[in-house]
Amino acid sequence: MADAGDFNPPQHLPAWAALTAHAQRLANQPLSTLFANDPDRAHRFALVFENPTELDQSALIADFSKQRFDDQTFADLIQLAHETRLTEGIQRLFDGEPVNFTEKRAASHMAMRGGCPLPSGSGANTRAMRTFAFDLREGLLTGSTGKTIRHLVNLGIGGSDLGPRLAVEALADPHGVIVSGVELARVDFVANVDSRELDTVLARADAADTLFVISSKSFNTPETLANAEAARQWLRAQLGEDIDISAHFAAVSNATEAAIAFGVRPERVFSLPEWVGGRYSVWSAIGLPLLVTIGGMFDDFLAGGRIMDDHFRLTPLEQNLPVWLGLTGLWNTSFLGIQSMAALPYAHGLRSFPNWLQQLEMESNGKCTLRDGSRTETATAPIVWGCAGTIGQHAFHQLLYQGTHRVALDFIISVGDGEDPRQRILVDNAIAQAAALMVGRNLETARTTLTHRNLPTAEIERLAPHLVSEGNQPSTTIILPRLDAFHLGALLALYEHKVFVQGWIWGINPFDQYGVEHGKEIARALASGETGVQDASTAQLVRLVEEFRQRIR
Repeated sequence: MADAGDFNPPQHLPAWAALTAHAQRLANQPLSTLFANDPDRAHRFALVFENPTELDQSALIADFSKQRFDDQTFADLIQLAHETRLTEGIQRLFDGEPVNFTEKRAASHMAMRGGCPLPSGSGANTRAMRTFAFDLREGLLTGSTGKTIRHLVNLGIGGSDLGPRLAVEALADPHGVIVSGVELARVDFVANVDSRELDTVLARADAADTLFVISSKSFNTPETLANAEAARQWLRAQLGEDIDISAHFAAVSNATEAAIAFGVRPERVFSLPEWVGGRYSVWSAIGLPLLVTIGGMFDDFLAGGRIMDDHFRLTPLEQNLPVWLGLTGLWNTSFLGIQSMAALPYAHGLRSFPNWLQQLEMESNGKCTLRDGSRTETATAPIVWGCAGTIGQHAFHQLLYQGTHRVALDFIISVGDGEDPRQRILVDNAIAQAAALMVGRNLETARTTLTHRNLPTAEIERLAPHLVSEGNQPSTTIILPRLDAFHLGALLALYEHKVFVQGWIWGINPFDQYGVEHGKEIARALASGETGVQDASTAQLVRLVEEFRQRIR
């Protein structure tokens, strides 16, 4: 990004003023009217991501036609990208320049998937991690009693949990990791410091064949270390105090000495470079659980991300899929005032996608301070939420239809096996939801619907207003031919680059997370018994908690 002295907040640019006028012009324009006035809209606002490799010739398709913009609006969104020198920003990102401008370092996570060169002296050698993972898959690793390791438990939180958890859920064989007809490894994830999560995993675990991977870049994450200590105590209780339990631990961390001091063997401490941020780390050694789960297909996962990197780096802004996705989100948030975005993956394997996206978007761009230290004049990251369809249809879609909030929607469809009737139902529902939430239902249509139920006229008039739905909920639909390693990699890289596009244009740094440190500092102070940080409300809560503890004892 340009130096602070050269930085010009986007609100001061000509394209921003033009887009503000477009937002006022389109504020009350029904989306259905945009289609009526533009018969070719569906075709023109769909973008195809082609895979040029021999790995897979299928494409990823994104349909933006249900977004509330027209040709003039989109042209000015592209112009905003030019005026903010987005092309320069993309080049700097891939050249390894310090686009993480607060911490003065590069954000070269793409290098882990081959999307850009490894920084010199990176220490990003993953050979040892791969050897370890494949040995585990092949049943070559044994625990302290000589029993083959068959169960991997990942202890991590945030980026050390969300990415690998999502990827394993998406790509794991439901029958388990099977090599040569033998089930070798089960993978579980524990993130919550609440003992219930770890206890649930341990209740069905055999200490003799269980391996814990402690995933903490700094090896001082309190929640992860608390769970690691609980795991160590469990192993000792199960196997005996005199048994060497180091065979049951591995670590992904840059704090090698701290991991070794905990009891991890030096050759089982796998590092990740400083230029790989937590929420971008599934491509690195943090992806160890995924590598164990899918073996050689991990390279397909990396390839999907790498091909998306190439597309983002080389494709003009006008046909660039991450740019379109980023500009669409920015348009909804900064100009249309839509502060909520629902991620709706119609694929059970992507059920954790909304959780992963929450961290990616809200931890990256949930900021108000610009590069020059000033406060932004516009909304930045939206509130991201959602769940797997069709589950959400029976939970919160009512609000989307008839509530008082505008919500932007991302539907993600995996076409999959068209011969399975359940899969066809899933895909049909996704397409139908996007259509119904856009079109809505007016009072006259509501009356007609009730008339078909053979109700009396008075009853029709009474009920009709309750069937009205305003519609006009904007959505993007992303279609994957199937949910496999390659397409998952492409999907995750797509959203990573979307976040960069928005951060660059807004003028904020998507690669730091200083805000989350504040609450951690107070938690540490409370744990140490400090009272100086306590306001009256906090002090009272501390007293009440202690009173309950005394009663329970």
